[in-house]
Amino acid sequence: MDIAGSPSEARDTDKPLKAADEVKSGKSLGPPLGIPPRAAMATIQDDDERMLARIGYRQARVLGSVPATFNIPLNAGGPATAVWCWFIGSCMAMCIASSVAELVSAYPTAGGMYFVTKHVVPPEYVPIWAWIVGWCNFLGQTAGVSSVAYTVSQMILACGSMNSSFDGHSYSYSPTALQTVLLSIALLTVMGVICSLTTKSLHKIILWFAPINIVASVGVCVALLVLTPNKQSAKWVFTEVTDGSGWGSRGFSFLLGFLSVAWTMTDYDGTTHMSEETHDAAIRGPVAIRMAVLVSGVVGWMLTITFCFCLTDYDEILASPTGMAAAQIFLNAGGRTGGTAMWFFVILIQFFTGCSAMLADTRMAYAFSRDDALPFSKFWSKVNPFTQTPVNAVWLVVLCSICLNCIGIGSTETILSIFNITAPALDLSYIAVILAHIVYTKRVVFIEGPFTLGKWGRPINIVAIVWVCFISVVLFFPPMKPITPQNMNYAICVAAAIAVFAISWWWIGARRKYTGPRTKDILQLIGSEEIDDLF
Repeated sequence: MDIAGSPSEARDTDKPLKAADEVKSGKSLGPPLGIPPRAAMATIQDDDERMLARIGYRQARVLGSVPATFNIPLNAGGPATAVWCWFIGSCMAMCIASSVAELVSAYPTAGGMYFVTKHVVPPEYVPIWAWIVGWCNFLGQTAGVSSVAYTVSQMILACGSMNSSFDGHSYSYSPTALQTVLLSIALLTVMGVICSLTTKSLHKIILWFAPINIVASVGVCVALLVLTPNKQSAKWVFTEVTDGSGWGSRGFSFLLGFLSVAWTMTDYDGTTHMSEETHDAAIRGPVAIRMAVLVSGVVGWMLTITFCFCLTDYDEILASPTGMAAAQIFLNAGGRTGGTAMWFFVILIQFFTGCSAMLADTRMAYAFSRDDALPFSKFWSKVNPFTQTPVNAVWLVVLCSICLNCIGIGSTETILSIFNITAPALDLSYIAVILAHIVYTKRVVFIEGPFTLGKWGRPINIVAIVWVCFISVVLFFPPMKPITPQNMNYAICVAAAIAVFAISWWWIGARRKYTGPRTKDILQLIGSEEIDDLF
């Protein structure tokens, strides 16, 4: 994909007859007459990096994310809740991902669904729709980055506990809230350094991360099942539902278990945020999005089922002094040496999950700021002349994530509940665009991309919208009852604060100068025979 420079230099590509002719001929759209082509960010066209676009940046997160969130469905509703929430959530995630893939296939830019807003909403409504979608997406992405860094910190410190002396009731080392936050800040800084590298360097670093995740996931499952004595029965794993939330309803406790899969299976347009640095993004992006959900769903379900079979002493593992049920499962199966070795891969994968999440977030911040939607937008939208990447936007994300994680100094429960905003904020930003596409379909001519859902598009879109609306309400509920200041779900408070800020800023001045996504990229369209090779 080639970029036509800055917004003022760009040309609109919404000319269906010409675009269609060039798709048939296999030729690409050339630069506008009189305007010299200039790349806003570096592009990648090598075979290895095309492979990276196909497999997706986010699909490799499950080995880290499933252990990180395993406590949530277990505490809420027991093993069957963990198993079936993952399965159902993965199916719903595929509906959302497919809807997103169809839209971003038409307009694959660093702004992802934010940019698509411009092409599914009538011109007079574009600014306010794009403003809402952009802020929801940025909030969800940033909360996701900070939460991944925090969970990596928890994992590292849990590993420290695992390897300290144990008196039969507790470990000699127990991490404090301050230590967890400080380590997460250090990790965010390291991630920021990695994400500031050139695009080619980033791809080389992350390329090996997806296959290692899959191989390590299978290896961990086999090792746990072989080494764990007295495994639970299949009936217990697949049918045992409890009311661990205290809400007085097993059904509602089951619903609270969706937080794990919702937190993991989101950021569907994450790969698209790198589209301006990936060749053939209109094709590779949608394939990567759907493949990411498919692989994450299968591997995540495999890990969840394995962990549930290995819950030899359910109550004792939930009350593990390590603070993480998955860490105790690893320790019980492999001892200190074997458990630590397996846990190392979990930490490694989760760390690179944080890097990929930060990559997606920084590209969204870059796209949002170049449309003058953030404070000091001119500074954040600058592209580093050496790396050809938005380095300033990287450190904006690092700064925002650090500020969010500092809340954890006061209370671990508070910061964990705030991280609940990740899934609702991101998913709502997606379905807002999907809904607009349905509502304004007769008023706005939408030029489809290479990937389309065809006759299944509308039913899949509706399922995605209904599911996100329903599950977002559930995820804003306090996870435990009775409700106290410590276990209150403060995600709704953070969402309200950001909403008040964004709407206030809009009415005070932004509505006079913000016109929505202004970048009009020139897509390099490819022949249909190349599309067929991907399926």
